[in-house]
Amino acid sequence: MSVNLPPIVKLAERLMLEVERAVRAFPRYHKYSLGQELRQQCRDVVRLCYRAWRTRDQQNVLLPALVEGVDEIKLSLQLGSQLRAFRSFAEFEALLRVALDLGRQAGGWRRQVVPHPKGQNPEPATARERAHTLSTRSASPAGANE
Repeated sequence: MSVNLPPIVKLAERLMLEVERAVRAFPRYHKYSLGQELRQQCRDVVRLCYRAWRTRDQQNVLLPALVEGVDEIKLSLQLGSQLRAFRSFAEFEALLRVALDLGRQAGGWRRQVVPHPKGQNPEPATARERAHTLSTRSASPAGANE
């Protein structure tokens, strides 16, 4: 049974497979610490992609979690680069480019689905009411001139 998956799911799967290949070549010390964490983060992101794609009524909750998961992967990749866990900088750079593209797609999907107020000081969701004027006779124009 062939299913037409959206591009973000295919990209998440691709990142997961490429991370699996990269972690196989990690030194033993990093393979079972950072490597395990990276693999788990990628699996979680793929699961979130599938769940968000299949359950449209839960997308308001799943898509922000997806964006956060991709950000965690990017942080772990950066840490791996600083620890020199990858075979080469080119391998790290290729993984990071896929993660950045995945992050762009996840962010765009979230912006489409999850409402976000625009502007620095967005209007409140409730209608504004005019303030009630509480004035005394002395504050009125007639009382002020006396």
